[in-house]
Amino acid sequence: MSSSSHLLILTICLLIADAATTVDATDHIVGANRGWNPGINYTLWSNNQTFYVGDLISFRYMKMQYNVFEVNQSGYDNCTTEGALGNWTSGKDFILLDKAKRYFFICGNGGCYSGMKVSVLVHRLPSPPSSAQLAAEHSSTNSAAPEGTVTVVKVAVAVVSAIWFGSGWIWW
Repeated sequence: MSSSSHLLILTICLLIADAATTVDATDHIVGANRGWNPGINYTLWSNNQTFYVGDLISFRYMKMQYNVFEVNQSGYDNCTTEGALGNWTSGKDFILLDKAKRYFFICGNGGCYSGMKVSVLVHRLPSPPSSAQLAAEHSSTNSAAPEGTVTVVKVAVAVVSAIWFGSGWIWW
């Protein structure tokens, strides 16, 4: 195989690795290690989180003792489940936050009166940078190399491709 064919295949592999970059959803566990229980300040917890469309909110609790209801603001303010938008009772509930809006969750077994309620504001995903912004970042002499898993994957693909195709392991 000619060196131009190797270069073409290497370029294609790098483009595939670059296109494979994805944004992962976050699973927000309500109350962190304390779970969904009375006497916890869930307002403080939610104010320290950033929720985006596509994230999950998880409730962990004793299944026979508590539950989770999605309610409107009136239900949240008054601890009532009338007109509830959703009801979960598994003890390990994963709820998809699929819209940019404020969500309201309460415990419907009376736990709401002991603080078992949480309100979260879900934001739209940030817009990807424009091509002009990317070009400016790329040409900047002071820009640092990107960090993280994406960079590691790209480098790994480049190295493996260079070794694989450069040493003649594949014959066409």
